Amino acid sequence: MINLQKGQRIEIGLSKVGVGLGWDPNESTGFDFDLDASAFMLGSNKKLPQDEFFVFYNNQKSPDGAVESSGDDLTGGNSDGGDDETLTVDLTKVDPRIEEIIFTVTIHEAIARKQNFGQVHNSYIRIYNAVTNEDIARYDLDEDFSIETAVEFGRLYKRGSEWKFEAMGIGYKGGLQFFVDKYIG
Repeated sequence: MINLQKGQRIEIGLSKVGVGLGWDPNESTGFDFDLDASAFMLGSNKKLPQDEFFVFYNNQKSPDGAVESSGDDLTGGNSDGGDDETLTVDLTKVDPRIEEIIFTVTIHEAIARKQNFGQVHNSYIRIYNAVTNEDIARYDLDEDFSIETAVEFGRLYKRGSEWKFEAMGIGYKGGLQFFVDKYIG
């Protein structure tokens, strides 16, 4: 596994990759932490060719069948130490209009609940080989993004016929709507 540095790029060399998001349930008083993994499939203009290329808990499959979400875990309780939400990507099915896929993680209702990644226990996002489950890259969210509520984790992007991965690791104070406004034309 590579612990990627922000801006680092790697060859993927795979046709099926997964993005896993994991965290532990909140054991203190107050609200549960509801982290959400999303994918924005962008064309050459850095926008979605159509809204359905935004894959998240309310749209769990892209129109080309290339990106699929496991659904929404509202508490981090889906697994014991493993991924609570996943996005699976089959690069052989990606619509030819798509040139990059941006992966984000956000905290649902973070502002209203006064939450940030620094308060979430054992939160991480990883990209892995979807066939062997071997990690390719991983970010620990609570350490790197202590005050943020939204993160652009990384992107798969096409160069010629090859797909590559770039670690973005950009944190924001905002929510899913911030990314929707950024990527929906």
